Amino acid sequence: MDSAEYERKIAHRFAAFDQDGNGYIDRADFNAAAARLLTEFGTTARCDKGQALYTGAEAFWQGMAGIADVDGDQRVNREEFVGGAVKRLRDNPGRFAEIARPFLRAAIAVADSGNDGRAAVADVERALRVLGAGAEIASVAAQSLDTDRDGLVAESDVVAAFAVYFTVIEPDA
Repeated sequence: MDSAEYERKIAHRFAAFDQDGNGYIDRADFNAAAARLLTEFGTTARCDKGQALYTGAEAFWQGMAGIADVDGDQRVNREEFVGGAVKRLRDNPGRFAEIARPFLRAAIAVADSGNDGRAAVADVERALRVLGAGAEIASVAAQSLDTDRDGLVAESDVVAAFAVYFTVIEPDA
């Protein structure tokens, strides 16, 4: 795949982070995502899971800003995201996933009704919809995350899929 095609696909990923659609990714987008997840799963912000999710969102934001906020204005525009993501992901595909790991771990914990470190596929699908995925995409994605077909999704599955999503850019993906 040529560089222009890769950058176009990465730019498409920008919309997943720009939760309010204002053309920038900033701390508020990550906090909004955390708040919606907590609301969806009836979890309070002050409990351990809620605090872990907000802490994970902040760590994810800081990592994102460190990778892509070229001008230091505490927000990442589409061009910064494309430039930062393309440059760094090609060199180290797992790095972006590692930046997201605290948030992803906490999101799984919020969706984990059994408190065993895994969330039911249906709950992962709910979380994906809350984060902006369409119903069909959320369903397919949640099913694909259940790699051992036990009806549960573990943190390691989510982190691995996150890395693939941002580094394996296929046509119309």
